[in-house]
Amino acid sequence: MNTGNSISRRGFATMLAAGLLATGLTACSNSDTGGDGGKKADGKIVLGFSQVGAESGWRTANTNSIKEAAGAAGIELKFDDAQQKQENQIKAIRNYIQQKVDVIAFSPVVESGWDTVLKEAKDAGIPVILTDRAVDSADKSLYKTFLGSDFVKEGRLSGEWLVEQTKSATGPVNIVELQGTTGSAPANDRKKGFAEAIAANPNLKIIASQSGDFTRAGGKQVMEQFLKANPKIDVLFAHNDDMGLGALEAITAAGKVPGKDITIITVDAVKDGMQALAGGKFNFIAECSPLLGPQLMDLAKKVHAGETVPTRIETEETTFTQEQAKEALPNRKY
Repeated sequence: MNTGNSISRRGFATMLAAGLLATGLTACSNSDTGGDGGKKADGKIVLGFSQVGAESGWRTANTNSIKEAAGAAGIELKFDDAQQKQENQIKAIRNYIQQKVDVIAFSPVVESGWDTVLKEAKDAGIPVILTDRAVDSADKSLYKTFLGSDFVKEGRLSGEWLVEQTKSATGPVNIVELQGTTGSAPANDRKKGFAEAIAANPNLKIIASQSGDFTRAGGKQVMEQFLKANPKIDVLFAHNDDMGLGALEAITAAGKVPGKDITIITVDAVKDGMQALAGGKFNFIAECSPLLGPQLMDLAKKVHAGETVPTRIETEETTFTQEQAKEALPNRKY
């Protein structure tokens, strides 16, 4: 007889259950994302990192170091591979800003063209760390610090070694140069340091210089062109090991003996390069360490906490001759 009241009670119960369920779902959603636009509720620092690409053995070792160090430090890493394109890095940085990560770090493809996106990060209150490569922004407040190598020094050490090796030369010593990615900090700086150093010996002449884009394929292709255009090449200065390794193939195919007919100087000291050096195919390597991960995570924690950090932090590196490479190889980490 009270059918209407019974239905009314059932309807109210259903509505109440639905309301409780909705409240529960909302609570779950907040616990997953945090209440501030995606930050982790568990207190983890979220680091957005944009990598140049995977163009070399050095870069692969650098990426592995960053990923392993993030895990060890308890930092959530959002990783992006820019495939050597600046527009991809700018897009990634803007995505990190939209996601409201705690810290942004990146290794710039080239030096110029970053002010606009870096200002966007600054306005959003997200600190930025530069790794491996610098930018040419006049406003140094757009980033907190630079972590990486002194590329000018690497070029200078390479040139100084060559000056010492050729001090008794009485005639011209013809040098070809395989540059890194056009416009990048390491390409610009290594070229500068090397040129300044070899100026001490007027017999040393750079007869050809071209970008091999830091890749083995690029090094091989450009070295083939150098060999066809220049019948007498005495020295190759390659801005990284991978281009030097590609050049080895071209030199061998041309019937010349690498390390003897052509002295080869490179930068990086990755395992493949060190093996070529120990095997007598390279003659000298200036080290550029890719193992920046632990230092980067330490810096991320400090800038997130608002601590003051040095504006430039350089990695400790050395140089290798053939004999030194033989000694170092068994314990080499990359």
